[in-house]
Amino acid sequence: MKLSFILSGQTGPYANLALEEYLLWNVEKDERILYLWQNRHTVVIGINQNPWKEARVKELEQDGGFLARRMSGGGAVFHDLGNLNFTFLVREEGYDVGRQLEVIIRAVAKFGIHAERSGRNDILADGKKFSGNAFFNSRGYCYHHGTLLLDTDMSNLSRYLNVSPAKLQSKGVASVRSRVVNLTELAPGMCIESLQHALIEAFGEVYGGLPAPFPDDRLNREEIETYEKKYASREWRMGRKLPFTATYGDRFAWGDLTLQFCVEGGIIQDAAAWSDGMETNFIRAIGQALKGVPFSSSAVKSKLLELAQSEPAGEAMLADIIHLTEENNF
Repeated sequence: MKLSFILSGQTGPYANLALEEYLLWNVEKDERILYLWQNRHTVVIGINQNPWKEARVKELEQDGGFLARRMSGGGAVFHDLGNLNFTFLVREEGYDVGRQLEVIIRAVAKFGIHAERSGRNDILADGKKFSGNAFFNSRGYCYHHGTLLLDTDMSNLSRYLNVSPAKLQSKGVASVRSRVVNLTELAPGMCIESLQHALIEAFGEVYGGLPAPFPDDRLNREEIETYEKKYASREWRMGRKLPFTATYGDRFAWGDLTLQFCVEGGIIQDAAAWSDGMETNFIRAIGQALKGVPFSSSAVKSKLLELAQSEPAGEAMLADIIHLTEENNF
């Protein structure tokens, strides 16, 4: 097994996401890559999220910040230079979320912090979240990435993120700031460099090998620049702002969902689905699938069941989405 690590020397979100995608499509069989990176003053949203709902975009950009969209699902996060991001990149046959999380848990344990996994995508210490994780899998290429709150300016979490009351209620907390913790509060001597070193060391321990720097000659700068242009584009970051005539939404155990419809003459002319759910492909396909469908709960249900044949959805998720359309009885 080959263990490779790479430290990003830049703090621009579009360049960092571009390098992440390049590594994804170029990880070799029987290779595990650990990529460590930082973004300055950035809100990153999940692939299916509505930027206007999730972030105070105007305020963020007026303050010199960046809005970025990643390829994985999950919710919006704020990055600054007090936060360290990690990505594990691997082929499907070697993908193991348990082992990957063990690297994180073992790394912070080197600073005397006892951490544990919680729910679908969080890591906690002393009952508070310091790491949120998200996942991507396509054509046998996988990544698992997440945040590590080291010394993040917590005031900016509330300043730039719009966290719904329903989401906070589902976590049993009153505010986003009350459910997160900086690692330096638990280990005052920790810094970015020492945490990077601990992660690389733990990476080798968990996988039983000696991690080596990712060779520079394996990086195709032209290809990486192409990805960077995609991530920086308004089309990728913002998506479409639909002139909707009907909106329905709710929060479920697997995440939140908002359905928007533009209807003319009883026919759905355009549609969009926004969600922080981790099963991304089905959600992403909903908007296109519903175009041209009669605007009725029964017709939408039939189309969703048909879509699930080509884009598999979790049984509970599909049932919840159908129930949302039926209970609104349009």
